[in-house]
Amino acid sequence: MTLSSDAPVRTRRPHWSLARTWLLQPGTPDGHGAFDAAVAGNADVVVLDVEDGLPDARKLAGRQSVAEWLYAGGQGWVRVNATSSPYWATDLDALSGAPGLLGVMLAKTESADDVGATSSRLPAGTPVVALVESAVGVESVSDIARAPGCARIAFGVGDFRRDTGMSADPMTLAYPRAQLVIASRAAGLPAPVDGPTLRDRAADLARDTAVTKAAGMTGRLCLDSAHAETVNALLSPSSREIDEARATLARLDAPAGPYDGSVGPTRARAEAVLGYAAKLGLLG
Repeated sequence: MTLSSDAPVRTRRPHWSLARTWLLQPGTPDGHGAFDAAVAGNADVVVLDVEDGLPDARKLAGRQSVAEWLYAGGQGWVRVNATSSPYWATDLDALSGAPGLLGVMLAKTESADDVGATSSRLPAGTPVVALVESAVGVESVSDIARAPGCARIAFGVGDFRRDTGMSADPMTLAYPRAQLVIASRAAGLPAPVDGPTLRDRAADLARDTAVTKAAGMTGRLCLDSAHAETVNALLSPSSREIDEARATLARLDAPAGPYDGSVGPTRARAEAVLGYAAKLGLLG
């Protein structure tokens, strides 16, 4: 297998700790052209999916296809099966030595041990994103976030709703989202990655992404590469937000009125907006 020589190449991508879009690209057998196209798209991170992206009957061939691509010059993340799955160990055995493996997303993470066992099978320093998809996972998320090797937390909304019977209403899911955000912050991790908007619900993409941002999450899973550009834009500081942050700092640096007790948090929020914009290359 050779990588497509005529595929467009993305030259500017943020580090995975800042990544706003995580495209789940099915790790299909003979899917090298699709992998190339995904990497050339707008998503910050491409995750080749050998878990829910493939039916059981195609997992072996799909895993082989992904491994071949990663050994032949392709670079990407891989979503591997849960530690409770019979495919987990064989996933890691096939993929851990690939030079193009940038990181692993661990499906259905429910404990710190899940992260530790996965990390121990990977080269030192390989980041593991723990995908939390159940009530047990949410209740254990503080331990998961502190597990050696855990680089970031992601929220598997669909499986979480299936597990708990909760609706998709943002108010209903405010508790698990807050749990992930607080656990990530307490453990010193980047803000978590929210679940995706379904392919056939593109009309809800902006609304769903606004919920993500309001919850304090800074990334989203994507099931459709066409969603990436919108999500990237909406999760990045806007020109208005940048201008307001600058104006806030200027006002605080030359106060014209009483200096009240909210100055510290107000300054910190403005500085955070500008710092995040700078890391994303949005300040010129």
